[in-house]
Amino acid sequence: MGSKWTQKNLPDLKGKVVVVTGANSGLGLETSRELARKGARVVMACRNLTKAEAARDEITRDVGAHADLELRSLDLADLSSIKAFADELLAAYPKLDVLINNAGIMAIPRRETADGFEMQIGTNHLGHFALTARLLERLLETPGARVVNVASQAHRAGKIRLDDLNWKKTYSKWPAYGQSKLANLLFTYELDRRVREHGLDLVSAAAHPGYSATNLQLVGPQMQGSGFMEKMTGLANDVVAQSALMGALPSLYAAFAEDVSSGDYIGPDGLMEMRGHPVKVTSNAASQDVEVGKKLWALSEELTALSFPVVGDEATAP
Repeated sequence: MGSKWTQKNLPDLKGKVVVVTGANSGLGLETSRELARKGARVVMACRNLTKAEAARDEITRDVGAHADLELRSLDLADLSSIKAFADELLAAYPKLDVLINNAGIMAIPRRETADGFEMQIGTNHLGHFALTARLLERLLETPGARVVNVASQAHRAGKIRLDDLNWKKTYSKWPAYGQSKLANLLFTYELDRRVREHGLDLVSAAAHPGYSATNLQLVGPQMQGSGFMEKMTGLANDVVAQSALMGALPSLYAAFAEDVSSGDYIGPDGLMEMRGHPVKVTSNAASQDVEVGKKLWALSEELTALSFPVVGDEATAP
């Protein structure tokens, strides 16, 4: 691509409306910051509004008073919260240019969402699946709109357990995380196939941050009460990981780079895609399994009690 792509390559985004989930820290914070710097209206969709307010204030101090930021409450581990968020957003905005499904949790002890889903698949995949379903019609009404799902290299260790997606029988935190990240990609590619089949104007793309220093890695050890693992993870973040801003670049690229096509996957260009500048990369064969993608889509519709308008079954989201 010639020179390395950075946040400085983002176009003028005045007039663009972008939703970023998990915008209060890590990749979501840096993504929101750079979008605001370029003039976008950024809807910061966060579970903890106190932390979101602190993040908004930080961005405003950095970018300036012109930063166009709006905080909205969204708990991806609660389908009723997703519905409330979507209803309010649709009432407030006649257009939606980009939905960045960024929020996530990693390798935590087994917990369940408000709707009884295993927390990692429930938050990382099913929550974003339901959110995208509820916002899809508005995205399709906006010329050139994009959906960006933030995946992970951990998808390579994942396997979709169609017979036990929510780990009711057994549970292992890292395979559960890998499943959720593999699900992000299967969802991305299945949405792309459906968009193309219907000839619709929407880009369904994915991105991954490589190994980036965020709080994501610390939550699991904190929940387990493992001070040693928390300390070691923090050390690895300091020594090995790239910055959260560098980790956010693939999401920003997927959201607004001109050469992105539906079905693209963006990640760092360095060794093993662990760090570096954003380029188009390739996910594993399991993520591109069409039959598994269709089955996961159908199961996700069943579990969330939602069908996608236009690209899904005839029923629309209630």
